[in-house]
Amino acid sequence: MKKLFATMAAMLLTAVGLSACTAKAKQVSNETSQTETKQEVMSLKGKKVLVAYFSWSGNTKYAAQYIAKKVGADEFEIITEKAYPTEYQPCTEVAKTEKEANARPAIMGKVENMEQYDVVFIGAPVWWYTGPMAIYTFMEQYDLKGKTVIPFCTAYSGPSQTLKDIVKSTPDSDHRDGICIVTKELGGQGMESKMAKIDKWLGEIGF
Repeated sequence: MKKLFATMAAMLLTAVGLSACTAKAKQVSNETSQTETKQEVMSLKGKKVLVAYFSWSGNTKYAAQYIAKKVGADEFEIITEKAYPTEYQPCTEVAKTEKEANARPAIMGKVENMEQYDVVFIGAPVWWYTGPMAIYTFMEQYDLKGKTVIPFCTAYSGPSQTLKDIVKSTPDSDHRDGICIVTKELGGQGMESKMAKIDKWLGEIGF
């Protein structure tokens, strides 16, 4: 009987040991996976970066310039040849007409040597549930294949389809998660309170 108990005890200890080894192996595997993911995310550091953006009230410009400063990027402001109305309501009417026509308003200037950039941030306000048509003019002017495109937007309530539409418009690019910066003010007012959120996001996507 004593021999039987001893045998059973040995078997129990072995099972517990195997279970502990299995759990430890899973833990090591998870830690390794997390390390590999972290290394992959960090790979954007040291890349040549451009921040391209369209801004009407100043909110997106504020965010874009902050992002550019944080990651050491060049900037390109997307400016239409025909300026939008400076008053809110008339501007929304023009924006709606352009969206319904799927227009591509002409923009001023071009990015010099776009091929030198590895990463391109593309930012805009949310107009009628997507970005202003001018950003699509911009994206269609360049070959962004193989580059990492990162969308961002500013909005009164949320991104709607803006971030997804930027990704959809650059199907041959790699992408990182975008951000929507929600603010109830215009002209860049109060945007400094959003910087901590931007910092967190930049860290999560590799900067």
